[in-house]
Amino acid sequence: MRRAALALAALAFVSAAHAQANSDLRPTQAPEAVKPPVAPGFEEAADPFAAYQRGFYASAFQLALKRVEANKTDAAAMTLLGQLYREGSGAPRDLKEAARWFRLAADLGDANAAFAYGVALLKGDGVSLDRAAAQKQFERAAEKGHAEALYNLGVMAIEDTPGAPDFRKATDYFLRGAAAGSADAAYSLGVLYHNGRGVDHNDVEAATWFKQAAEGDNVPGMVEYAIMLFNGEGTLKDEAGAARWFLKAAQRNNPVAQNRAARLLAAGRGVQANLVEAMKWHLLARARGIQDEWLDGRLTQLSASQRATVEEAVKKFNGG
Repeated sequence: MRRAALALAALAFVSAAHAQANSDLRPTQAPEAVKPPVAPGFEEAADPFAAYQRGFYASAFQLALKRVEANKTDAAAMTLLGQLYREGSGAPRDLKEAARWFRLAADLGDANAAFAYGVALLKGDGVSLDRAAAQKQFERAAEKGHAEALYNLGVMAIEDTPGAPDFRKATDYFLRGAAAGSADAAYSLGVLYHNGRGVDHNDVEAATWFKQAAEGDNVPGMVEYAIMLFNGEGTLKDEAGAARWFLKAAQRNNPVAQNRAARLLAAGRGVQANLVEAMKWHLLARARGIQDEWLDGRLTQLSASQRATVEEAVKKFNGG
């Protein structure tokens, strides 16, 4: 199976929850809040972080303000205020005010705030764009083991030295980031080991890191690990395992995975043959620019009713 051409991911701006993978620049986003029924008086009794997690953003904002008023060194509450201003949750969206709170909390030693302030500096959100200053903030956060700050520093070691990227330095940051839980860093290590950049080419190591990335919900990692499983490259050949990862990444709307899943379903390799399901994934991948003459040929074998079923499945997948 032909390998997809994959480049090292660009800077990812993510919160503690992983942002959607397979994107070059990913702004920090909090996961969609769940708002379950709560007992009367909850908002008054809860702390700001519990209120935030449950989607009571106005209460979270007021409670965080009260904490800062009572303690001018409450960096965690300041960071939460910055997050709320950045999101426009519980307060008007104000990137300048968000950056101010992140800076205050970062100066008090909060790693999450330093990372968030670094993102603001890197993007010019509420402050003047300043890549060098952003790097210093990422270094602050990295000193305290912030996984995504370590990942971003690894990418900067490559991107910020045109003509002479420091892959060895990047590898060190990615190793530390992956150890701290960054799936993006694990994926990047897989790329470096597979390409022999900064480290010796080693497909066993590449497969190991792609697996860690995949298990950490990194979609490009799922695709790369599935390819290695299918080919028995750096790991035992496992077509059924490859099919599972391709299908999982296909559900996440990765066109390469959709194409590979379509081929496996059409051929019945690693998964029970299902031409209708295969053509659903083929049409989705083709709409994203992946051409496949063999699958086009299989598409012509569908009956009119099967074709209608496929088109309805594509429409449903796309939210129609």
